[in-house]
Parts: sequence; C-alpha cells; structure tokens
Amino acid sequence: MKKFFQEFKAFATKGNILDLAVAFMLTTAFGQITQSFVKDVIMPPIGLLLGKVDFANLYINLTSTKYPTLAAAKEAGAAVISYGAFINTVINFIIVALVLFLIVKAVNKAAAKKEAAPAAPTTKECPYCFTNIPIKATRCPNCTSPLGG
Repeated sequence: MKKFFQEFKAFATKGNILDLAVAFMLTTAFGQITQSFVKDVIMPPIGLLLGKVDFANLYINLTSTKYPTLAAAKEAGAAVISYGAFINTVINFIIVALVLFLIVKAVNKAAAKKEAAPAAPTTKECPYCFTNIPIKATRCPNCTSPLGG
C-alpha cells in the first residue's frame, strides 16, 4: 500500500498533471468568458434584428397553465423546453470550437515551420577525392589527404 501512495504522489506532482490542472482552470474561465460574450454581446443585437427577441426567454410550455416568462414557469415547476437557452449554448459551442480551431491551426503552422528548418550538415566533401566524410575530419579516410582545419 505504501508503494501505491508513493507512485500516486509521483504521478500527482509531475508536471503533466499540474499542466492539466492549469489547462482545465483556463478552459473553465474561457468558457465563462465565451458564455458571457454570447449572452451579453452576440445575442442582444441578433434578438434586436429579429424583432426584439430575447433568446434566453424563448421556451415551449408543456402544461396548460400560461406563464409570462420562462423564470415564472420554472419557479412554478412547470415542464418547459428552453430552446432559447439551447440556441445560446449552440452559439457558445460554435465560438469555442472556432477559437480552438484557430489555436490548433496556429500551433500546427508554427510546428511545421520549426520542422522545415534545415538540419546542420554532418558531412562535407573531400576536395581531393570528392567523397563524403564527417564534418569534423581533419584527414580524408579514403585518400588520406590532410584537410585544412
């Protein structure tokens, strides 16, 4: 049992788990920012263009009782389908997916540029016999000619 806890401690204190925790926290914060952006910036102009519609309050009442707002229906415990909230969530998802796509695309492009950099040469050509020899060679192993330093 002691070995198990030692292995778990080693796992939990590795950089990977800490990186994962930081990424999770940043993702949560980014999700809240995106949710606010959709709810407070994107949807009001769209609702205004569509006749002053507040998407957050769009719902289908599944009961026979009438309610003035979604909040009133939920407070009364009525069965409702909140399709306006679903629309907001879909737009939120599309924005997050778009941002993640752009980030991955930028990272892949940077990685491709890094891979495309030419590697330093490891061989050179002997000026006497024209065979490839190690770059650090001071004498050609083929023709035994001394090479300039």
